[in-house]
Amino acid sequence: MTDLRDDIEWRISPAPIPYAEALAEMEARAAAVVEGRARELIWLLEHPAVYTGGTSADPSELRDPQFPVVQTGRGGRYTYHGPGQRIGYVVLDLNKRGRDVRQFVHGLEGWVIDTLGDLGITAFRAPGRVGIWTHIAGPLGGDPVEAKIGAIGVRVRRWVTLHGFSVNLSPNLAHFGGIVPCGLPDFAVTSAEMLGRPTDYATFDAALALRLAAFLQTHSIRQQNWA
Repeated sequence: MTDLRDDIEWRISPAPIPYAEALAEMEARAAAVVEGRARELIWLLEHPAVYTGGTSADPSELRDPQFPVVQTGRGGRYTYHGPGQRIGYVVLDLNKRGRDVRQFVHGLEGWVIDTLGDLGITAFRAPGRVGIWTHIAGPLGGDPVEAKIGAIGVRVRRWVTLHGFSVNLSPNLAHFGGIVPCGLPDFAVTSAEMLGRPTDYATFDAALALRLAAFLQTHSIRQQNWA
């Protein structure tokens, strides 16, 4: 069976990469992919603590920023990145995988949801809310409520994708308190650790890699008869 990673660089950075540095490298790589000078890239990394604002970011949602705030061209509002959170930057050429941004976002969500499921965490999509969701115990022992465990934020330039996803494995959740995460004040943020499923980067990355072929298959040029 053909390894669907043959034409994609799978990169894991062991040390934290400053956000601005990673952004510049990702944008340069995307430009090179557009021009046919580089392979596609899936880059797994961690950032030092930072708040980033997407194209829909509302300054009023900066409640008490404790860390640098960086404006970026991805979709979405404010989010937090920091230690204990796995970042996945996905630079894929939709010219050869199907020019359907909605399908790409849907597939990205599904890739992370399936990976978390393999690690014992039930996650799901929520209608009208981009991202990765799960259930946590309700207040005072009440019914379970929805909480966000992962964020999706993408940009597409000349049909090459930039940015990707973040998944909360064991970040300091108090750091999300400096913003209204993703512009959703009524929903909590959680992590694998808080759900009683502590997961290190190596374990998550390995599970993600096992689901890569299925994710790429949803973007095969042969799979363009999407419902």
